[in-house]
Amino acid sequence: MDKVSLALQLILSLSILVVLHEMGHYLPAKWFKTRVEKFYLFFDPYFSLFKKQIGDTEWGIGWVPFGGYVKISGMIDESMDKEQMKQPPQPWEFRSKKAWQRLIIMIGGVTVNFILGILIFAGIIFYWGESYIKTADAKFGLAVDSLGMELGLQDGDRVISAGGVAIEKFNPRLVSKEIIINEAKEIVIERDGKEMTLPVPADLSAKITKYDNKGKELYYLRVPFGIDEVDTSGTAAKSGITKDMNIINVNGNNVEYQHELRKLLIPLRNGIAKMTLTTAKDTIEKYVAVSHKATIGIKMQAAEMFITPSTEKFGLMTSFSKGASRAVNFLGDQLKAFGQIFSGKMKATESLGSVFSMAAMFDPEWDWAIFWAMTGSLSILLAFFNLLPIPALDGGYVVFLIWEVITGKVPSDKFMEVVNYIGFILLMCLMVFALGLDILRWF
Repeated sequence: MDKVSLALQLILSLSILVVLHEMGHYLPAKWFKTRVEKFYLFFDPYFSLFKKQIGDTEWGIGWVPFGGYVKISGMIDESMDKEQMKQPPQPWEFRSKKAWQRLIIMIGGVTVNFILGILIFAGIIFYWGESYIKTADAKFGLAVDSLGMELGLQDGDRVISAGGVAIEKFNPRLVSKEIIINEAKEIVIERDGKEMTLPVPADLSAKITKYDNKGKELYYLRVPFGIDEVDTSGTAAKSGITKDMNIINVNGNNVEYQHELRKLLIPLRNGIAKMTLTTAKDTIEKYVAVSHKATIGIKMQAAEMFITPSTEKFGLMTSFSKGASRAVNFLGDQLKAFGQIFSGKMKATESLGSVFSMAAMFDPEWDWAIFWAMTGSLSILLAFFNLLPIPALDGGYVVFLIWEVITGKVPSDKFMEVVNYIGFILLMCLMVFALGLDILRWF
């Protein structure tokens, strides 16, 4: 069921982005009286699920549930319609329009995607506000994961700054970003009431970006242990554990915080845990079977039970400003990451993924805040990717159009046909390579 939820979220997200991206090409084409022959959501090799002719345009839905396209008359695109290009140029064709008009048509899609990303981020901020825990309010400190241990962090620490950037909110992703993107050399922490500086290991960035560590953080919020719910079908319930009890020891190891129980259960997968618990009147012992997922069927209390989060609400204009800043910063981070891939500091094989990797970034429970945050991020990524100067992408056309505007020289149809073939083959190879990486990771 989780996989179905992830797939549906990805399809819905991409459908929104693709339709609006293609509308960004369609509308300026119509403004400049250019004929649009097809407007399709999804691809339609051999047949389509739905199609309807309205005026000069066939509107339809294909059966391959990713992507989409508009077919503009007189344009060499992925359809490779050579017969049309052999005919004399017609007034309604793309090739008959002025270079600046063709340029506006081509950049319309990425413009829409970038504006959409800003609007989505602004909408998230306006509707949900910003909820966070101040570093100063994280009174129990942090719970360190294996990656954080390599940095020298210990349970209970607080991160004050990374690479000179103050960490005022409890945000491990910001620390990771400073290490990966901005190449922070040290972090400042507070331990037992004293500040100290930890150097960042030279190989930590490569380890954080390793595909196997995707989704892992350097550290998490340290939260006292407490049971919120007990699954009646789980092994804890079968052993007589109820929500008013508290686990204080597992196989001789004390449990005070939630992450300590998780760590202790991992080596006990498919085994039995001897647990000491406290009740309202007594201290008891229970033997509990541990599942292959290292769970016993309990839900622990939310962090908000112990730590008060801060929530800020913003007006429409402030939300728009913050949304724009978030989009620009996100795009800047992608550009820096792209540069690190080209410089060899970040491995492309660890960062690259197919639609399966994209789907995994959504929440299986279908959290709308996460859905829209992911859709906003994908919108910016789609704009960025389409602007790359690769033939068959919008950016490839833009490069040739800018050349035409500057020099007045128009590339021949044969030249455009050849470079589009090359670009299309490169893109297909990249997609197959990314899919192959995900298949290898799966196995």
